[in-house]
Amino acid sequence: MRVAVIGAGIVGVTTAFELAVDGHEVTVFERRAAVAEEASFANAGVVAPGYVTPWASPGMPGKVAGYLLRQHAPVRVTLPLSRAHLAWMWRWFRACDPATYTANRARMQRLAFYSRTRLAEIREHFQFEYDHSAGYMVLLRGEKDRKLVQPSLQVLRDAGVAFRELGADEARQVEPALSPDAKFVGAVHLPADEVGNCRQFALLLKNEAQRAGVKFEFNQAVDALDAAQPAALRVWALGATAPQQRVFDSVVVCGGVDSAALLRPLGLRVPIVPVYGYSISAPLREPLNAPISALMDERYKVAIVRLGNRVRVAGSAEIGGDPDRKRRASIETLYKVLHDWFPGAAQLANTGAGVQEWKGARPMMPDGPPLLGASGIPGVWLNLGHGSSGWALACGSARAVADLMAGRPPQVDVEGLGVERLRL
Repeated sequence: MRVAVIGAGIVGVTTAFELAVDGHEVTVFERRAAVAEEASFANAGVVAPGYVTPWASPGMPGKVAGYLLRQHAPVRVTLPLSRAHLAWMWRWFRACDPATYTANRARMQRLAFYSRTRLAEIREHFQFEYDHSAGYMVLLRGEKDRKLVQPSLQVLRDAGVAFRELGADEARQVEPALSPDAKFVGAVHLPADEVGNCRQFALLLKNEAQRAGVKFEFNQAVDALDAAQPAALRVWALGATAPQQRVFDSVVVCGGVDSAALLRPLGLRVPIVPVYGYSISAPLREPLNAPISALMDERYKVAIVRLGNRVRVAGSAEIGGDPDRKRRASIETLYKVLHDWFPGAAQLANTGAGVQEWKGARPMMPDGPPLLGASGIPGVWLNLGHGSSGWALACGSARAVADLMAGRPPQVDVEGLGVERLRL
């Protein structure tokens, strides 16, 4: 079958690879000049399935309201807000009830555990070498943080996830470079979780996909799909004055935040909006002062990870605002958290040259889980809306979609991940 994949982020690359494994003739269209140039470019890189949960959770609306006036807030609502943002926030609010949250959390975690297994299979099969290390630790600044994390720990127990609750001294044994001046009550250590450079993995997998016959066409923008011929794409090359029509048997939409516009002419109203995240990446100053693997500051929801010879600090969730403007307060929170825990880890003096400050648009559904599988339109398939968990869910999502396209039952339960969820 001739298949077009729209989008070459981590979700698009893994989808193209899995379809090629199944023997399809695959072409990937990407508006950027390379793979993983947008939401997949500089994310935290944490793969922690037990912590993959919907952002729409009980009590979250009150927390977001409480963050509005805080200087260092993990979530921000920023003007301007479009009508799409307002509609999305209303659906998000409705999805925060306990029953909906519980169901969506189970869906996401099933997929996340399966995805971690598939990621490991691919890495080991091809002997990929990229910035990668094992272990994940959640840092608890005070007793309030320890109390608030307890429901999450029960979720881990219910899922059979191995973890240990540590005191501060035990945490320092796992991560010896933690600042001696940092005051905290303890941590949660998940030894089976990991951190890896999402973009490096995407580049390596793209090469393997090409060896399997996948064609990548970069600097190519795709028009919204045509209801009369959904698998006939109008493709604009960079600088072209007219599009080319390219006809396929099927198309898989992995277009991130632009997926809603691509699908709208088909009558599919996908409530997906960008929720912006930030990161800073800097060279190590002294490896002995840097983290060994990955940590999360539970209070500020900021990850600090070691990626080879660099430290990356990532976090924040920003709804609305100007996509081309980096909010300085969000970036300053990242610097603060890094200084609190690892003050001597990174070379930060030459911010313009040595430090990469990044803002990326996470394509997020209001209730949390992505949309996978058949769209209900013949020839059109979906793999989109993974939000901040794209890297943690990508490999499993891609394998599941490829199985569905082949008419096989996936090895993971995909209940609640299809378009039927949009009609609820």
